[in-house]
Amino acid sequence: MKVDKDRQMVVLEEEFQNISPDELKMELPERQPRFVVYSYKYVHADGRVSYPLCFIFSSPVGCKPEQQMMYAGSKNRLVQTAELTKVFEIRTTDDLTEAWLQEKLSFFR
Repeated sequence: MKVDKDRQMVVLEEEFQNISPDELKMELPERQPRFVVYSYKYVHADGRVSYPLCFIFSSPVGCKPEQQMMYAGSKNRLVQTAELTKVFEIRTTDDLTEAWLQEKLSFFR
């Protein structure tokens, strides 16, 4: 999702199905912030499988300050409205890997 500056609202930019974290990072702009809601198949240490809904705020270093402020100001409201609990932030698209996501989700049991 992205912030539509003219309409001053968050809009769906693209939707993907069956995409890995590594494929997803290739779709994210390297110099523009984005919001991602991602359903991930997570296999717990005890063998249980869950599908957590993750909110990922991509705020790459080098973004225009105006853009960063718009996105940062919209983030909390979006998270609250969608009732998302697994909220993560990346500062470079290279950070978005399967290992990174698994590590972040390991804190939730």
